[in-house]
Amino acid sequence: MTSSSRTKPSLEGVASAGRALTVLSAFRRGDDAVSLAELAERTGLVKSTIMRLTLTLEEHGFISALPDGSYRLGAELFRLGSLYQQSFRVEAHVMPALEALVAETGESAAFYVADRQKRLCLFRVDSPHPLRLHVRQGDRLPMDGSSIAQVLRLFGAVPLPPEAVRTPVPFYTAAANDPHSASMATPVFGPGSHFAGALCLTGPITRFTRKAADAATPVLLRVAADLTKSMGGTPVSELATSLRLTRTG
Repeated sequence: MTSSSRTKPSLEGVASAGRALTVLSAFRRGDDAVSLAELAERTGLVKSTIMRLTLTLEEHGFISALPDGSYRLGAELFRLGSLYQQSFRVEAHVMPALEALVAETGESAAFYVADRQKRLCLFRVDSPHPLRLHVRQGDRLPMDGSSIAQVLRLFGAVPLPPEAVRTPVPFYTAAANDPHSASMATPVFGPGSHFAGALCLTGPITRFTRKAADAATPVLLRVAADLTKSMGGTPVSELATSLRLTRTG
């Protein structure tokens, strides 16, 4: 094999990687989703090239394709960002919130985001009880019937559906994916009312009963509202009014 035959695929690979990064860099602050036409205009690439690149980017979780044909950034970028910088803004706000939840309720607390049809445990603080659920940061679990998955599906939709802000939270489920576990989850928002993730409490079903969850509800909602405000977002309790004024103003 000649030197030129070995080098050519490498150069082609570098060019493809460069075009893929160009597509990712085309997203701007404030974008909910970007259409194929907008990506073509911003990058200077032809639509057929962008479509090929987004298939690969979507496969690896860097981009999510929406039903209307537009695109938004994927959760893999969120995960990589948290790994890149330990003092990343989200972690700096989320971890104290989780610690506060565990201290006040005694149950495990976690923060989840959607990731390629799964739910990704981005941050977690374990319960001090010996009997607890064993989930680790970085675990990817099914988008099942659990309260966590329900919050990710409902509030992660773009644009945010009207029924989302009218739905009482938090959600509570027991034995949704494990006969021994129960969970309660509520949404957290960032700047511009963008959904940031699901804040949740989890525990064994024998201890984290519906009654125990009801007692912990004010704590979870308060911590979620404080976390949302610290991240520059609007708490879910105020979101309906905010969105109504935005859409009619």
